[in-house]
Parts: sequence; structure tokens; C-alpha cells
Amino acid sequence: MPRYVIERDFPGAGSLPAEEIGAISAKSNDVLSRMPELQWDHSYVTDDKIFCVYVAPDADSIRRHAEEGGFPANAIREVAHTIDPTTGGR
Repeated sequence: MPRYVIERDFPGAGSLPAEEIGAISAKSNDVLSRMPELQWDHSYVTDDKIFCVYVAPDADSIRRHAEEGGFPANAIREVAHTIDPTTGGR
């Protein structure tokens, strides 16, 4: 199944207290419990954005998750390849 990176504009995200980050995560998990075709892998929180990695059948299902959860989904990109330090050999 395809993997996606979702860019969410979220001003002040990096300054949110742990309780608010937990509440956002709980809301996402609640929506995901009704969407078994989606899998949330992990997210990166930066100053003003949250980047989420999902496994999903298509971008439309990610959009539905965002709408139901009240989350922004400013860009949804399908991952073409994954690279890491071992990709180039040593």
C-alpha cells in the first residue's frame, strides 16, 4: 500500500505543551479507529508545521481523515522512494 507524507500548517506547533500534542494524537486515533484502511506511522513536529507519515490506499482517504478530525492537510505527497545512509553504499 502507498505511503504518504502530509504537510499540516500548524502555527506554534513546536511550542505546544505535551497535553495539547496528546490531545491532537488522541483525536487522530479516534478518527483512525473508524478508518481501518489508514495507518499512521509517525509525525514530526516543527515550529509551525506537523509532517505526518501515513500508509493509505489513496490521498482521498487521507483528506477524509483530515476533514473528520478537523486537521489541516495542506499538502499530501505520495512517497516514491525511501533513502537512508545505506542507499549510497559504503
